[in-house]
Amino acid sequence: MATVPPPPSKRQKVAAEALKAEETESQKIPDGLGHVRVQFVEAGSGQSTGIPVNLPVAQTSAHDLEAVVNDLVRQDVHDDDEEGPAPYVPYTFTYTPQRSISDTTVDITSSIYHTVLKTGLASNEEILTLQYVPQAVFRVRAPTRLSSSIAGHGQPVLCVSFPSSTSSRMASGSGDGTARIWDCDTGTPFKTLKGHTSWVLCVGFSPDGRLLATGGMEGTIRIWSAETGDLVAGPLKGHAKWITSLAWEPYYLQASGRPRVASSSKDGTVRVWSAMDGRCDMTLAAHKGTASCVRWGGTGTIYSSGHDKAVRLWDANSGACLKTLGSHAHWVNHLSLSTEHALRTSFYDPMQPVPATDELRRALAKRRFETAARTRGEITERFVSASDDCTLYLWTPSSNKPIAHLLGHQKQVNHVSFSPSGHLIASCGFDNCIKIWRGSDGQYIRTLRGHVGAVYMCAWSADGRLLVSASRDSTVKVWDVKEGKLKEDMSGSRDEVYAVDWSAK
Repeated sequence: MATVPPPPSKRQKVAAEALKAEETESQKIPDGLGHVRVQFVEAGSGQSTGIPVNLPVAQTSAHDLEAVVNDLVRQDVHDDDEEGPAPYVPYTFTYTPQRSISDTTVDITSSIYHTVLKTGLASNEEILTLQYVPQAVFRVRAPTRLSSSIAGHGQPVLCVSFPSSTSSRMASGSGDGTARIWDCDTGTPFKTLKGHTSWVLCVGFSPDGRLLATGGMEGTIRIWSAETGDLVAGPLKGHAKWITSLAWEPYYLQASGRPRVASSSKDGTVRVWSAMDGRCDMTLAAHKGTASCVRWGGTGTIYSSGHDKAVRLWDANSGACLKTLGSHAHWVNHLSLSTEHALRTSFYDPMQPVPATDELRRALAKRRFETAARTRGEITERFVSASDDCTLYLWTPSSNKPIAHLLGHQKQVNHVSFSPSGHLIASCGFDNCIKIWRGSDGQYIRTLRGHVGAVYMCAWSADGRLLVSASRDSTVKVWDVKEGKLKEDMSGSRDEVYAVDWSAK
């Protein structure tokens, strides 16, 4: 059912225009406020960019700050490299008050005057230290219509996934016991992958996009060629119950010609498999209930969550349990890593061609991971856990205590996802809404409301500006995250929408 609001009345239009004029007036910066000194710091490396800059308070909007940082970056590039001017890059800015008792960080959404000076967080007699985070230089357009409805599955579609290498292919798993690879350009089936004897619950492409792993209700995993649809290995047997999640080893950590994949299961175990020969390398058994989700981190750590209320960290080489985190009060349903997008896309960078050799590909994949994980000069892979206790926890692997406890959902949290830059977190659940949080400290930002049924899943666009959500109300909605508004409401499904994915390329 589409949640299309009725057209506004004349009185509502007049009130909206008056409110807009009032907001425009409130955003104006008064004259005669003097200057403010600003020191810009790159959030990833923690290094200062240039010297403190003396800026007129009237010219400290987010757009003005963006232009200043680009000029400073161009000066540094010109000093170090003579290949040409650096491209114009959009940035987001944050400020941490020095006089604040807590480590609360505020986003510079409008201007320094409205966010910092007017609220009393600082005065223009101080040197303000602003951290900046680069955004994607490209923009993803929001979908506006249903391009095709591809028939083929005989039962509900339970999972979907795009490869990192192209947006022309897509994989899906269904309750009819088959997985299918689709040609998205023509809207036709490409290959039907048969072999599972029950529901296909999860599908996942390898980081290089050449292999596809599928997990079924009967407890087996199969590895397929994404190019031909042929069975490469399987069935991989070992789990006693159904597969709940799959995670591929990061590309630059893989042994040459021997990629590995991890699987979690209802039987409470996590198994690591060799994808080419189907051998089980190790079994990670410590959860006392269902192992609900598994993620493979870029530092060689495997993360798993379970219905025993715990999140466990494992060494991917030895299989040893490194840490058990047990702050949740109920089942832990889902995990997400701050480096998830960089690990998924590996060496596929939208701003440069694919390297020619495997050595260069590994180097690029590792460099992209380190860039995504670097915080204040250190490689830190944050992760967030979502639970049936209606809360989330934000963690770092180095500490037994969470960075933040994210409160706000009124019902169970079903899914959580970091944005491609790691700067934001989106969570959704059975309270019919999506909540946006800051990825560094877990601070609440806004709530996206519009669904009239439980929200099962959400996915970010490659530029991190848009978010798509799938719901029980049979709609898929696209959101503008910065504005917090509904961008597109796409109806057309005749029943619940269980899964959604956004192409990474």
